[in-house]
Amino acid sequence: MFNNLNISSSALTAQRLRMDVISSNIANASSTRGSYINGEWQPYQRKMVVMEPREKSFNQVLQGKLEKQSQSNLQGVRVTGIVNDQTPFKTVYDPSHPDANVDGYVNLPNVDLSKEMVDLLASSRAYEANVTAFNTGKSMMLKALEIGR
Repeated sequence: MFNNLNISSSALTAQRLRMDVISSNIANASSTRGSYINGEWQPYQRKMVVMEPREKSFNQVLQGKLEKQSQSNLQGVRVTGIVNDQTPFKTVYDPSHPDANVDGYVNLPNVDLSKEMVDLLASSRAYEANVTAFNTGKSMMLKALEIGR
């Protein structure tokens, strides 16, 4: 009975974390000193959230539906990790910058603000859709309880 609510709540948690990571990327879009590695400052590196379904793969769910099996053990989604984007850093010529190398070039983070805003919009829409699904499931359960009165 609570399966739908559990699925929606796991998606809400995952999308909230995704929005937090995107916000961090936007906040650090110009941070040239993100991490200190081998005696040198490295620019902030874009982070991405990796999600996967809990327990069952899409193929397993599809096969179950085709064979008309019960899907009562669906579990929703989970975050498996936060990974660094391996896109190369942007290089800009600015010899007056304190982090410029001997040739006058500065490495800037690999964060693209337009991409981050699109990801943030998609994540926020997914969050809204899961709130709607959660509230719909909750109201259906309340209506089922009212039938018993």
